[in-house]
Amino acid sequence: MKKRVVILGAGESGVGAAILAKKKGFEVFVSDFGTIKNKYKNVLSQFEIRFEEGKHSEPIILDADEVVKSPGIPDNVNIIQQILKNGIPVISEIEFASRYTNAKKICITGSNGKTTTTMLIYHILKKAGLSVGLAGNVGKSFAWQVAENDFDYYVLEISSFQLDGMFDFKADFAILLNITPDHLDRYENNFKNYVNSKFRIIQNQTEDDGFIYCQDDPVAFSEISKRNIKAKQYPFSIKNRILGEGAWIDQRNITINIKSNIFSMTLETLALQGKHNIYNSMAASVAARLLDIRNDVIKESLSDFQNVEHRLEFVARIHGVDFINDSKATNVNASWYALESMQKNVVWIAGGIDKGNDYTLLKDLVKEKVKAIICLGKNNENIINAFKKLTDAIYETESMDEAVKIGIHLGNQEDVVLLSPACASFDLFENFEERGDKFKEAVNKL
Repeated sequence: MKKRVVILGAGESGVGAAILAKKKGFEVFVSDFGTIKNKYKNVLSQFEIRFEEGKHSEPIILDADEVVKSPGIPDNVNIIQQILKNGIPVISEIEFASRYTNAKKICITGSNGKTTTTMLIYHILKKAGLSVGLAGNVGKSFAWQVAENDFDYYVLEISSFQLDGMFDFKADFAILLNITPDHLDRYENNFKNYVNSKFRIIQNQTEDDGFIYCQDDPVAFSEISKRNIKAKQYPFSIKNRILGEGAWIDQRNITINIKSNIFSMTLETLALQGKHNIYNSMAASVAARLLDIRNDVIKESLSDFQNVEHRLEFVARIHGVDFINDSKATNVNASWYALESMQKNVVWIAGGIDKGNDYTLLKDLVKEKVKAIICLGKNNENIINAFKKLTDAIYETESMDEAVKIGIHLGNQEDVVLLSPACASFDLFENFEERGDKFKEAVNKL
């Protein structure tokens, strides 16, 4: 009898998992409580995969041998509780796909910088001529690529939600960039639970694998000493010279020491500027050297990389005012990085769904750099309360067009209007991409 696999969620990862399951001969059923996009319905029909939308049919779902869950579905919803109560394993698409590929996997996690670092490593590997796929939180579905066009290497951006559904998966190279409070609403408002989730990136690693981490991150650094880590460790730091293999700053140079091969490049030649991007570039360089990619290829890649859309993306200069789209900043720490890298006075557009944010971290930067705050969200109370003593210029709106118009009105020559919300987007937008696109549209209308 065929093994029955149920896929919950019919977005990119769910549909990819369904295709792979179908190709492996399983009986497949896809269920989405929301509306499935037409492009995905067409693909499911093409592969003759049964699906439903707008509901979860419990008799079919609870008859599964295994469930592949979209990372966006919390564990506390009723259908997941029912599945677990019935003893049915619930896994992520990444876990499922990894069973069917022998590719080397370079896996990146962290509260901030994941996408940039993932794209940077992918860029280096492509430039080096390797057969490489981009997947996880970016690119195409990992499972879909394994099903239709398997590669020799995969660069995977992996969120804590995906890690929670990974059990036998093993990263050949695991990168942990940082750990700051995020998504605590999904972790019973317990930071330790979130930290443990992030450290699942190293589960199942052996002495033959590599663990690349930021030595300057206090949470990650203190946790490492408490854990039995089998993989070989490669720290990177901008504060201290690394004794042994890793990466550090030597005057105005990034220095990488891997496999007794030391090379340097000046900070000025990096395509991505700002302290946070030095970390991202270091992590990417260490990973690339561990894959024996030549120094000249790494240097060239780090100097010609185009930044990720919606991450500190320059949109336009209008009447001397710069507009920057950092819609991907969905937590406080990401907005800290954005504000920290600004060299001009800032009109800051912030707000959305607050995930239990503590804005204390931003107060010094707001005092130093922000001349006005535009709250873009349905409930702006927390942001207003956090910053009202630092500025009288706080405005509220639920319209991106209006936010941008207020921004140009408040901005003087040499100011920056920065969209860096520090919050999730789901109150007014489908996702952070739509929020960023609406910002760019509104700016282009000015």
